[in-house]
Amino acid sequence: MARVYTGHWKDYELIDAGNNQKLERWGDIITIRPERNAYFKPVLSSSEWLKKAHFRFNESSKSKGDWEQLKGDQAMNWQIGSGDLVFNLKLTQFKHLGIFPEQKTNWDYILGNLNQGDKFLNLFGYTGGASIAAKSAGADVYHCDSVKQINAWAKENMESSNLADIRWVHDDALKFAQRELKRGNKYSGIIMDPPAFGIGAKKERWKIENKFHELLATTFGLLEKDGFLIANTYSPRLNAKRIKEITYDIVQNKKVEISTLSIKTTTGKILEYGELTRIS
Repeated sequence: MARVYTGHWKDYELIDAGNNQKLERWGDIITIRPERNAYFKPVLSSSEWLKKAHFRFNESSKSKGDWEQLKGDQAMNWQIGSGDLVFNLKLTQFKHLGIFPEQKTNWDYILGNLNQGDKFLNLFGYTGGASIAAKSAGADVYHCDSVKQINAWAKENMESSNLADIRWVHDDALKFAQRELKRGNKYSGIIMDPPAFGIGAKKERWKIENKFHELLATTFGLLEKDGFLIANTYSPRLNAKRIKEITYDIVQNKKVEISTLSIKTTTGKILEYGELTRIS
């Protein structure tokens, strides 16, 4: 399986990874947090990690925990940049900080493939990295997420990046896409970052391996003839072979690239983040 690498940039560095954790620099702040894909041994010792880090995330369950301050008196929220894009970071109880840095390769792709006035749809939009990238390219952007607080965080990132007029959609991503299809709307670019599993507002269960065919068929139907579609998936139950089978069942007359999204640590380890599908 081919890999697509996201490189480090001025305000982000994956320093080391291993023992199911990763050591990352966000601007001037260094964190230690869990990472199930870091099943190998790190290069640096535990004492070296602790000497570098300002914060460490300690898990209290599979999905939650608390941040421990190891040194300094830094606030638990700050900003970093990526080109003209500005992100407001916060140490959350879910171990996340507000961006998925491996997605920078997709932000760059969006910036290079959208033109002024193109319509762009970000499904499962999270805090809006792809949305503000598309907006900075001059696109007419629709950002859809089912969590109000997340949409508010994305709006904060838009404003910090000196951008405006992203269209915020508080809705279930698949249901919104299905309604857009019925309305006959089309987009020049679409990105979607669906969770591997979850429970909806009405207690309905979501498993990406059961929903991917429907999700891809719907979003492909929304695509302009010369448009692009990006899908990030993170479930071992939806592997590259299955993604290929589903994609080729739906997609015709398009270039399809399926690869493993990865970052190489400063110490030389390769950390994989899931499957990246690009249709163009």
